[in-house]
Order: sequence, then structure tokens, then C-alpha cells
Amino acid sequence: MLRVGRKAACMACRNLVSTNMGVRFRIPLQKLHPLSRAIHHRYSGNNNPQRPPHCTAARYFTSMSRLPMRPPKSHPGTRGWGYQQQRNFWVARLAARLLKLRYILLGTAVGGGYTAKKTYEEWKDMLPDFSDYNWVIPDFVWELSEQIDFEKLAKALPEMEEITKLLPDLDKIGENFTFLKSLLSSGVSLGSEVKGTSGLHLLLETSGDPALKATDAAAAAQDSSDKQYKKSTDKEKIDQLQEELLRTQLRYQRMLERLEKENKELRKVVLQKDDKGIHQRKVKKSLIDMYSEVLDVLSDYDANYNTQDHLPRVVVVGDQSAGKTSVLEMIAQARIFPRGSGEMMTRSPVKVTLSEGPHHVAMFKDSGREFDLNKEEDLAALRHEIELRMRKSVKEGQTVSCETISLSVKGPGIQRMVLVDLPGVISTVTTGMATDTKETIFSISKAYMQNPNAIILCIQDGSVDAERSIVTDLVSQMDPQGKRTIFVLTKVDLAEKNLASPSRIQQIVEGKLFPMKALGYFAVVTGKGSSGESIDAIKDYEEDFFQNSRLLRDGMLKAPQVTTKNLSLAVSDCFWKMVSESVEQQADVFKASRFNLETEWKNNYPRLRELDRNELFEKAKNEILDEVISLSQVTPQHWEAILQKKLWERVSTHVIENIYLPAAQTMDSGTFNTTVDIKLKQWTDKQLPHKALEVAWETLQEEFARFMAEYKGKDQDDIFDKLKEAVKDESIKRHKWNERAMDSLRVIQHNALEDRSITDKPQWDAAIQFMEETLQSRLKDTESVIKDMVGPDWKQRWLNWKNRTPDQHIRNETKNELDRLLKLHDDHTAYLANDEVTTVRKNLEGRGVEVDPILIKDTWHQLYRRHFLQKALTHCNLCKRGFYYYQRHFVDSELECNDVVLFWRIQRMLVITANTLRQQLTNTEVRRLEKNVKEVLDDFGEDMEKKTQLITGRRVQLAEDLKKVREIQEKLEAFIEALHKEK
Repeated sequence: MLRVGRKAACMACRNLVSTNMGVRFRIPLQKLHPLSRAIHHRYSGNNNPQRPPHCTAARYFTSMSRLPMRPPKSHPGTRGWGYQQQRNFWVARLAARLLKLRYILLGTAVGGGYTAKKTYEEWKDMLPDFSDYNWVIPDFVWELSEQIDFEKLAKALPEMEEITKLLPDLDKIGENFTFLKSLLSSGVSLGSEVKGTSGLHLLLETSGDPALKATDAAAAAQDSSDKQYKKSTDKEKIDQLQEELLRTQLRYQRMLERLEKENKELRKVVLQKDDKGIHQRKVKKSLIDMYSEVLDVLSDYDANYNTQDHLPRVVVVGDQSAGKTSVLEMIAQARIFPRGSGEMMTRSPVKVTLSEGPHHVAMFKDSGREFDLNKEEDLAALRHEIELRMRKSVKEGQTVSCETISLSVKGPGIQRMVLVDLPGVISTVTTGMATDTKETIFSISKAYMQNPNAIILCIQDGSVDAERSIVTDLVSQMDPQGKRTIFVLTKVDLAEKNLASPSRIQQIVEGKLFPMKALGYFAVVTGKGSSGESIDAIKDYEEDFFQNSRLLRDGMLKAPQVTTKNLSLAVSDCFWKMVSESVEQQADVFKASRFNLETEWKNNYPRLRELDRNELFEKAKNEILDEVISLSQVTPQHWEAILQKKLWERVSTHVIENIYLPAAQTMDSGTFNTTVDIKLKQWTDKQLPHKALEVAWETLQEEFARFMAEYKGKDQDDIFDKLKEAVKDESIKRHKWNERAMDSLRVIQHNALEDRSITDKPQWDAAIQFMEETLQSRLKDTESVIKDMVGPDWKQRWLNWKNRTPDQHIRNETKNELDRLLKLHDDHTAYLANDEVTTVRKNLEGRGVEVDPILIKDTWHQLYRRHFLQKALTHCNLCKRGFYYYQRHFVDSELECNDVVLFWRIQRMLVITANTLRQQLTNTEVRRLEKNVKEVLDDFGEDMEKKTQLITGRRVQLAEDLKKVREIQEKLEAFIEALHKEK
């Protein structure tokens, strides 16, 4: 115990003073490892690293080693003996420790447990925290390696190596957590002899040193006295270690999950590359996929220049609920279509590309998701997705749609072909259907069947009377010779059961009952009518039925004419035969069409690239974004000048009519300032911030439109005009100004208008100039109004041969009379008294002019306004020299320039408001507008109908057609090449 304590003290202090054999050794603190010096200060309580006092452990060992021992004499001139004594200092240390233990034990027995308790507490303070062993022990060993002979130390203390190996393992939480818990537990016992001793005591006891066993009694007594204190401390350490263990486990768990996910993806790639049988069917699978891609492109191509889609495909037609969907599912070997009892489920054409593959899966053309057809949940999800796509394709107010849904199905043993399932032909429009549903279905069916290379798979319900069929007449019209028609009779089991004469079935499959002809006739059974039947169960039922049916036994049906398996083989052979015969001819047709389109482009647009609608949209998108970005490059001076000018235009009428004129007509300085302050406060609280934001928003729109117009004139393509206008309008419509801007702007405007201190002469002169320009503008407008009231003067009458109207004559006479009144009373108030109105009226009547009192007052208002503005301009001219009196607060009635101060306040408010609005524009609103523009462009980019409306013209359509024809031709040529290789 003491040796470990001594070791800890050396580790913590490294400035230890020992009195072994009366010799004192001191290791300078500056030579210690930095971590050891930190531990020294921790245990010594010394905060000054320059002063090296002894730590608690050092002081303790110094005090316990003061025994009356005779110091050894050094042999003079003999350095080797002293050096050997220094190297073997551990012998003296061991003797000193044993003597200390003896005195400690005797002191405990004689003086009571007080000394033992105090000694044990000091020992415990010397021990470092076990969590620090991971870095303390290696530093300690490294520093002592230069001064201690470890070979001799290991021989003398063999148990030290075991302890050194054991202590670092305390940090291995996952492996030695149980041992650590037992080591720190205060209640560890090892038999009846050591019961109640600490875990550390037991460790030292089991080391095998006889000298240490002599201290068991003292250590046990001290452990008992500090049992409660250590219990709480050790529990906290255990809790911390447990939390650290949990965090470590969580970190490794997340890492493990990530690695498992990556491993799963890698395994998937490897399995796909190593799929058995893929290399054997690679040509066949890619061939039908290539052909299907050609048909997909053709479905989106609007045929022009007499170039029509005449590529073969199998068109499945039949009466509603005749079983055509069930036949297609039997060929595809999966229940992939939504079903309903008597309800129209097929609402749009569904193109199904069948091909052979190692896995039975389905996938939509525009989706990367694979549906595993061997799993019922995937089948249900596939049926639901088909139903959703059908309903989405149907426009509002319609029942069926001509939009094609493309689906591919792959699986073992599936025949390669392309089938198109069409909506069932109906004879009557029922409630809930559009009135034109029947005609729409007929037009869709005819559009597919009129293709001269289309294979018509005509489905007839065998369980109903043949005379009720509608589809047979339609098929006979499209293919009267039956060169590309295959007739299929479904529900033969019900037909055999219900028909009194089975020979009627024979007549149907021989083509003698219907007036239509066909390449072949087939009879199939597609189940018992239950939607829950599996494909395998239906196949077994079909085979059992025909094996036991008298239709085959009696020779009414031939074996190659029955079962959907034989049907699919026959349809596949017919399909590929038709493809081989017609595909090269179709490739030549598209080649000629491509030549015609390229020739037209070269003649009409020789210097332009052939950009289709999507490429043009991307080009326009970049231009619009460049124009929006240009808004952020507008200089602050430009923004502020525009904002200040527009804001003054918006508020000048209110300032002059509602603030300045009512206050200036009071003829009193105090009343003027009071009226101005009240009206400015009311104006700022209610109208001014709102008007300012309106001006800012209009300015942003105008600048945005101006940049677009400028770019439009810089060799820009006019084909983008409609798109840019739509983007601009929609972006502005979506833009909403920041609501908090009005409140902050109101405070700023309040502060600006409350300030009356004009600090220098340039500001005074600027305010006078602003006031003079404003008054002159108003005076000009007033004189124009008066001129319109009184008509042309004598010069205009003589030179331009113009005359006054009777009303203008009356107005002119009234004006002359009121002018005389103003000359007599230069300081007249703004309003005429009633007696003055009467006097003017009588004077006019004396001259033979009948005038209404209201006309007199209206004329007076304009005349007085002109008179007042003229006097205000005169006063403004006098105030040019009034800054000296204003600055020194001199009272002079002639130079009270309160109106100049008002216009300075208005001007300063305009400047500050323009600056604030400019900051809001450049820092916030321009970026938000740019974001809105991007969102609008993204929305338009996803809406093909919108792009078609906004980017139009012969040039666009020609580029679209040329791109499609090239794509079709290239795919056809690649398909023909692959077809020849397979042959």
C-alpha cells in the first residue's frame, strides 16, 4: 500500500524530498513532463508554477521519515561508490517504508484510531483518479526510465510488474468493467480473513509481498472508517463509466448500421451482375425493350408530313366485361390490373411490354420502382398505381382518356410482344358517365386499329349471346379481310354449361357465326370469376377443363385452339412476323421525313441551332435569372434617387394641400408650428409608411421590367417574350413585402420629421431651393387652371381666332372683380365672407353678368391660391438670407422662416426614407424576388402544358418534330440491327 502511495506521490510531485538513510534527493520541477507538473500542482494546491513547493504527498513522507538515522559517509574521491548508492536508493526507500508502517501501526494501537484515520486520508489523497491512469502511467514510466534501473527493480519487486499491467486495463471499459466495479466497490471481501477490506487493499495483498501483509490491520481499520465516503464517490465514477459505455455502444451501433446498408447495396450490385441466365437471354430482352422505346417515343410524337405511326403492336379490344383484361393478365402471368364487378375499370390505354427475364417484375416507363409480381403486397400496390394513373389522366368532365400508360412486365417464360389494353366498348352511356363516352371509346379504338400493321386481338364473351356483341362489327370495319385479326372466345366453361347446343361454339371458333374474318380463332378460360384466384390456379383450372371438355373429345375444338398459352404463342409469332415485314419500311418513311424537316430548317433558320421547347426554356430561364441578378448590381445612388423622386410625387399633394397651406394661412408663427406638428404626426401614423412601401414595391417592379426590356433589346430572341412576361407577372404576384418593414419605417420617419435643427448653410439653401421648386410647380398648375376657367386672352383670340364660351366669359368677369378685391386687401384670408360674396355678385349684376355664389367661391379659391403662392415665393426669396437669424434665434417677424424649416424636414424625411427603402430592397426584397422567380421557373419547367402555351411558333414546332423524328429513326435503326443479329 505504501509503495503504491509512494509511487503515486512521485508521479504527482516529482519534487519529492526523502530522508532515506539521511540523504535528501530532489528532482527539479522544470525537468518534469508537463502532465506530471500539472498533477503536482493539482495535489499540492499550488497555482504558481514558478514556485516549486512540496505537495501534500511529499510533505507527508518528509515528516514521516525524520528518524535518528546516521547518514552514511561518502568515501572521499570515490565517485563510483556514491553513484552506486544513488542507483540503489530503492533499498533505503523500502526500509524506510517498513519502519513507517511499524510506527503507524504502533501509533494506531496506542493513540487510538485517530492517527490511522488521518494517515489513510492522506494516502487516499495521494492516489490519482483511476480514469487518469491511461495517460499518467505511461508518462511516469517514460520519465523514470532515464534514472531507474528497471532490471534490478523488477527482481526486487516482482509484483510491481503485475500491478503496472493491471492498472492500465482499468480504461478498457467494455472488457474489464466488472473488474473495475469490484475494484472500486467498498464492500469487496475475500474470505473471512479479509472481510471489510477495500478492493485496492485486496489487490496489494494478493501481490505476495510479506512486508505488505503486516499492514492489513491498519488498512482494514482505515477502510472501515472511510467506507461511507468512498461509497458515494465510487458510485459517481461507476455511473460516469456506464454513461461512457452506452455512448460508445451507440456510436458503434450507428457505424454498424451504415456498414450493413452499404454491404446490402454492394451485394445487390453483385447479384445483379451475376444473375444466372441473363447472358442467355440478353439479346431477346434488349430487343423487345428497344422496340418498346420506339413506341414510347411515337406515342408522344404528333405526326406531320404524312408520317404516321404504322409500327406493329397488339391491340386488345372487346366489349365491356368481356374478359380482355383477364386474357392480358394470363399472357403476362400476373394479376396486374384493377378489377371491378360490372364497373368500367380501364379508363385509358395501357401499353404493356412483355419480355422474358430471370425475375417476375413490373415497372412503369417513368418510374424506377420495380414491383415484385410474386408478392401480393407489390401486386396490390401496382394495381393501385395503375388505377391512380388512369384517374389522373382523365380530364374533368370526362370518363375515359386517350393518354397512354406505359408498363413493362418481365418474367420467365413470358412471350415477347407489345400489347395495348383499350377501354371496353359500350353500347349505352350510364349515369355518371360523360355524354360522349361511347364516341370517345370508339374513336380511341379506331385510332389504334386503323394502323395497317396493328394486330387486333378481338375478345368475345362466350357466356352471352353473340348477337349482343358490338366489337365484332367495329373490328370487321377496320380489318374486313381479317389479315391481322385474332379472335378469342372467353368464358368457354360458362358457354358450354349454358348453351343448349355446343355446336354454336364450334361455329364461333370457325368464323361462321360472325360476319368477320380472322387469322386464327382461340377459346380460353380465364378462371371461375373470382378476383382472388391466382394465375397458377387459373391455368390448372383451364387445363383441367379442356382435358375433360367434350368440345375437344368431340372434335369441335382443336388442341392448338385452346388455352391462353397457345394463344400467347400464336400472338407472339404473329407480332414478330409483322414486325419483321414492316419495320424497315417504317424506318425508310421516318428517314424521308427527317430529310424534309432538315431541309425546311436550313431554308428558314440557317443560323440558328435546332433547340426544342425544353432547351429553349432552359435558355430563357438563364436569361431571366441573369436579368434578376442585375437588380442586385443597381447602385445605391440610383435606387435612392428613384425612390425619393417617386415618393415626393406620391405625397407632394398631401404635403402642400393638407399640411403647408392650412398652416401657412394662419398668419401666426406659433400656430403654424403647432398645426404642422399635429398634421405631420397624423400623417406619419396613418398614411406615410404605407405610401412609402407602395412606392418601393412599384419601383422594384419597374426596375425589374426595365431590365427585362433592356435585355430584350440586346439581340434577344423574341420567342421568349411571352414566357418572360408570364414569369414577371407571376413572380410579382407571389411576392409579399416584409410586414415588419412598415413598423420600423414608421419609427424612422417619426424621428426624421421631429428634427428641426438645420446645422449648416448648405442645408438651408437646399431646403429653400426645394421649397421654391415646389411652389413654382404649384403656381404653374394653378395658373393653368385659371387659364382654362377664363378662356383665351386677347392675344390668343386675335392670333388664333379663338373665342371664350359663355361660361368662360362669366368666369373672366368674376375673376376681374375678385382681382380688384385682392388688390385692395393684400392680406385677405383664404375664405370670402358672405357680405363680400354679395358685393361681388351685385357688382357683376350691375354690368349685366348673372353669376352664382358657388361659382364666385370656386373662382376665389383659385385666385387666392395663386396670390398666396406668389407671396410665398417672395417670402422664400427673402429667407435666403435668414439662416443667420435662424441660427441665433433672433425674433424678426419679417424673417420668420418656419415654412423653410418645414420643407427641410420634409426633404430630410424623403432622403432618410429613400435610404431605408433602398436598404430593404437591396438586402431583402431583391433576393426574395429572385427566389420567387426561381420558384416560378421551376413550376413552369415541370408544367409541359404551360411551356407549350408560352413558347410557341413554327420554329419551335419544327425543332420538336425534327428531334422526335431523329430519335425515332436512330432507335429504329438500332432495333433493326439487333433484329438482324438475332436472326
